[in-house]
Amino acid sequence: MGASKWLRIIPVAFIMYMLAYIDRINVGILMPYIQEDLKINASAAGDIAGIFFVGYLIFQIPGGILAAKWSAKKTIFILMLLWGICATAAGFVQTEGQLKAVRFALGVAEGGVWPAVLVLLANWFTIKERARANAFWMACLPVSAMLMAPLSGFLLKFFDWKMVLIIQGIPPIIWAFVWYAMIKDKPSDARWMKQEEKEKLLTELAAEQNKNVQSEGYMAAFKNKTVWGLVIMYFLWMTGFYGYTLWVPSVVGTFTKDPVTLGWLTAIPFTCALIGMLINSYWSDKRMNRVQHVAIPLVIASISMIIGQFVTLPVLQMVLLSITAIGVYAPYGPLWAIPTAIIPAGVVGAALGLQNAIGNLGGYNGPKFFGVLTDMTGNYHAGFYFLAAALFLAAIMTFILGKFMTSNEDSRLKSAN
Repeated sequence: MGASKWLRIIPVAFIMYMLAYIDRINVGILMPYIQEDLKINASAAGDIAGIFFVGYLIFQIPGGILAAKWSAKKTIFILMLLWGICATAAGFVQTEGQLKAVRFALGVAEGGVWPAVLVLLANWFTIKERARANAFWMACLPVSAMLMAPLSGFLLKFFDWKMVLIIQGIPPIIWAFVWYAMIKDKPSDARWMKQEEKEKLLTELAAEQNKNVQSEGYMAAFKNKTVWGLVIMYFLWMTGFYGYTLWVPSVVGTFTKDPVTLGWLTAIPFTCALIGMLINSYWSDKRMNRVQHVAIPLVIASISMIIGQFVTLPVLQMVLLSITAIGVYAPYGPLWAIPTAIIPAGVVGAALGLQNAIGNLGGYNGPKFFGVLTDMTGNYHAGFYFLAAALFLAAIMTFILGKFMTSNEDSRLKSAN
């Protein structure tokens, strides 16, 4: 298959979601300035960071339905405009309550984007291509954090935190029109594709759709115990993931007060995370092992978090923060291969929706409880112990789910014989 769709779809989607992720996590590096200006404690700061994910839950399923029944292109276009407006509005708030309200609205707007992109990629990439398409697209997460930290640090040199939010909220509004001009919902709409390439792709996609099992819907997913195992695992992982991602700039801030230096130092762990994420995904595909490549990085992240609480030298703390970043980001690639291996085909679509929607509430749980524990103890240690425990439990749950994969494979071998 030609490279035209890879060059046309993936880069535009990559930049689109990179902008979304920047607007989601930029409060992490801005938080010390927000706390000082609004006179709020760490618990309230955790609320501001995490309330995004309460809003994020609301439009997950409707966003996917709109994309499938109407148009993924138009759904994402509208949501980009809305989240850009919300992100910009955050720079005009005057109180803690107003900032929470805007962050909640930002979560609602961004919540429908993830499932809509999955629908779009399914319209363009065959099953054998889709894992690579998802991997290329999801690489935007650590890249966003890498770029956001030094960019925010540089802007803080000249502007206050409110103006930084305004500046970072404008690009999605501009990129929405690039998205609308470049993206087509289906290959049949693409004038830029060669006719032979288009016909071959449409034939392959149609053949796959004919083989697809009819979805049993969300009620069947709700009743499936394995689905809830996945939801719990994802919730625990997201608790540690976003607790780390949104609070690590504050920890790095104890090393330096210069915003530019803070930004560059914060980018180091996320650069390591990108490298670890790509290597782990490649290694997982080569070994065809998903469970170990999800669980082991989580255990490593948990251990490095705990060790970090007994280290005082900034250089060693940065090394451990970087190891933790690798551990919390590395599972992204292999994780999404697990549900299709252990969930019945008729339930897997709804299961993925529930996993992403409910599991992402961990994004509220992690930052919030980290902040509460910081207020209670006066330092970051208890918060990191909490996040480490969540990651370790996520690893245990992954090993338990791995037993279902083994039993399913045994069953297929017996039926084949």
